[in-house]
Amino acid sequence: MEQQTKWKATVSTRLENANADQIWPFLKDFFGLHKWFPGLPTCYGIHGSNGEPGCVRYCSGFSLPSVDGAAVSWSTERLIEIDHDERSLSYEIVDCNTGFMSYIASMKIVPAADSGGGGWSMEWWFEVEPVVGWRLEDLVPKYVSGLQLMVKKMEAAVSDSS
Repeated sequence: MEQQTKWKATVSTRLENANADQIWPFLKDFFGLHKWFPGLPTCYGIHGSNGEPGCVRYCSGFSLPSVDGAAVSWSTERLIEIDHDERSLSYEIVDCNTGFMSYIASMKIVPAADSGGGGWSMEWWFEVEPVVGWRLEDLVPKYVSGLQLMVKKMEAAVSDSS
């Protein structure tokens, strides 16, 4: 039996009104994703210490439809690694009702490609087995808009605190 190739994509958005040091505290708060990610009303820790590899969060209420007909989509996600110097973290979906299998993702703050040495971008990379009922071309724009809105909320929080 031939195995389908996993879907892989990287999306990024530029930090316009904040720098990496200002945004990293928000991103590294693994149990606090609901504070920043649009349309995610629920996220909390269910195992381990926030920000420590191996900790697990529960997220529910995002816009991806459930495959089991449930009214609310949910996932449990484990932090695989976190690198404070590189401002990056990787996580995996442990269980979910959205059809995502073998899902691994990384988020990191990197120097902006077009910045000439100044400026920052946030990247979100993911790899997942093809999801029934979806096309990669339909999924990627959800990541693009989600990341853009998340960065805007983080930048607004930086602006509000200064």
